[in-house]
Amino acid sequence: MIRVLIADDEAMMRAGVRAILESDPGIEVVFEAADGHEAIGGAQRHRPDVAVLDIRMPRLDGLAAATEIAATVPSTRIVMLTTFGEDDYIERALGGGALGFLLKAADPRELIAGVRAVSEGGAYLSPHIARRVIAPYRDGDRARGAEARDAIAALTGRERDVLALLGAGASNAEIGERLHLVEGTVKGYVSAILVKLGVRNRVEAAVQAHRAGIVPAD
Repeated sequence: MIRVLIADDEAMMRAGVRAILESDPGIEVVFEAADGHEAIGGAQRHRPDVAVLDIRMPRLDGLAAATEIAATVPSTRIVMLTTFGEDDYIERALGGGALGFLLKAADPRELIAGVRAVSEGGAYLSPHIARRVIAPYRDGDRARGAEARDAIAALTGRERDVLALLGAGASNAEIGERLHLVEGTVKGYVSAILVKLGVRNRVEAAVQAHRAGIVPAD
């Protein structure tokens, strides 16, 4: 059972997130918070597997709460809920330890997929987040693009294929299906990619994929 904490200052949003998550019999919401302070306290008391945090909340926002939860309850994985107008927060959230990024307006199945992926030690980027937030780095910073292409040159062809799909927001299972690999093999490729690129997690690897321009078009 995946134990989840939800933090959002809108009661209706919390209720919706809870309903979506608990439609999966393998997920249980153990605590709800209306701001960052409550989220931190709830995480420290309940030690959930995953904390789903709204970025904008009163008193203490989700970014600050994510940083504190990551520091004091490192076993709790962080998923951030964002909107189209909050693209600039993503790098800050990365630095704060978040491993999942989801749009509030996304397909409800993405929320379940994101929580499951993060709970299993991976990371999850909503495809919409990947297109709208990470892709601009590819187009707007030539120096970073060149550095990313140099780094990716060290990957094998199959690792490059995996990274491209990872950058598009695909889960390990989806990558395996596309490339005709078992999920365990995909995990091995992802681990090797992180080491070769010198990045901490799948989200940072996805950023590199976009900067290098290897993510497939829709």
